[in-house]
Amino acid sequence: MFSGLLYLLKTGCQWRILPKDFPKWPTVGAYFQIWSKKQENGLSFLEEALKNRVTRLRKQSGRQAQTSLVIVDAQSVKNTDTAKEKGYDGAKKIKGIKRHIAVDSQGLPHGIYIIKASETDRAGAISMLTEHKEQLAKVKKVLADGGYRGEVFANQVKEVLQGSEVKVAKRSELHQFKVIPKRWIVERSFG
Repeated sequence: MFSGLLYLLKTGCQWRILPKDFPKWPTVGAYFQIWSKKQENGLSFLEEALKNRVTRLRKQSGRQAQTSLVIVDAQSVKNTDTAKEKGYDGAKKIKGIKRHIAVDSQGLPHGIYIIKASETDRAGAISMLTEHKEQLAKVKKVLADGGYRGEVFANQVKEVLQGSEVKVAKRSELHQFKVIPKRWIVERSFG
């Protein structure tokens, strides 16, 4: 079941096109619904499994279970016409959703949040940080790109994450491609 779900997520194929090597698509879909429901602790089974895996990987590499630095970013993506939640991102000219993630320096996810594409990056990031406040309790620094600049956002992050500092990565020269240190990690995670 889980391998079938991973196949769907990785390939982006439709449920009905799930290869015959996996269980039938309605069965995989039913398990996905069960695993996605929030439990008493506020996390779904899938969220809890991801959180446990991230903790284990961090400890294996000699790090603390909770990170002190996160890199945040958002990505607007199209979704189907039948989707309940969607909006229009005028900057990217995309009608769909916006995925927000917060990753550590290894690219491991510590926060994931999905909203309508019409919402701003800053508002979505604050919602994500608020929802994952417990996992991000030890964060001292939040790295972000230019879409997150502004004192209001920095103050909101300080309030949500108890004094965390926001550092905005800036491009050195316009119209020239250069890799911004640490920013490639979050982009790779989206990839």
